[in-house]
Amino acid sequence: MRSIDRDARALHARFLALARRRSLRDPVAASCEALGLGPPQIHALLWLGHDGPLTMGELARRVSVTEKTVTGLVDRLERGGYLRREGDAADRRIVRARVTARGAEASRVIEAGVHEGLVRLLGLLSAGDRRALLGILDRLDRRLEEPPGAVRPRPPSGRRPKTRHLDYAGPSQGGRREAT
Repeated sequence: MRSIDRDARALHARFLALARRRSLRDPVAASCEALGLGPPQIHALLWLGHDGPLTMGELARRVSVTEKTVTGLVDRLERGGYLRREGDAADRRIVRARVTARGAEASRVIEAGVHEGLVRLLGLLSAGDRRALLGILDRLDRRLEEPPGAVRPRPPSGRRPKTRHLDYAGPSQGGRREAT
């Protein structure tokens, strides 16, 4: 039986190998060039397009930058007309970033490029492999929501656990996922 440590190293190596392939980076790289924005700004627009207004702290966590850094990022996007800041009516200390019409359109264009890239990537797999990949990702997502140390019931011997595939509903539905 393989150890989790060895499997983690193997998974990391495969992620690195995939990340080195330019074709996986093209949708975001093309968006950066077309819009004259950097990757963190592109990711900020995608998150705001998916999830709606976010506080500076929420946006910093989603884009994986510090709150100090996200302030400059938001400044640049605001100057470019992609978003605006808005205060919270209940707590004046809270400031949220919200996409403007220009930002929403940019988010849709970026999302379309990402979708095309994913279609090309998934097209390299058989339908069975795609179902297996989605099933694994669904299980990881559910297990990440479980409290630490939660005990999961095991499926009866010889039977695979039932999985729900979640479909991305797209920016027009606020980025919510729906079970299929």
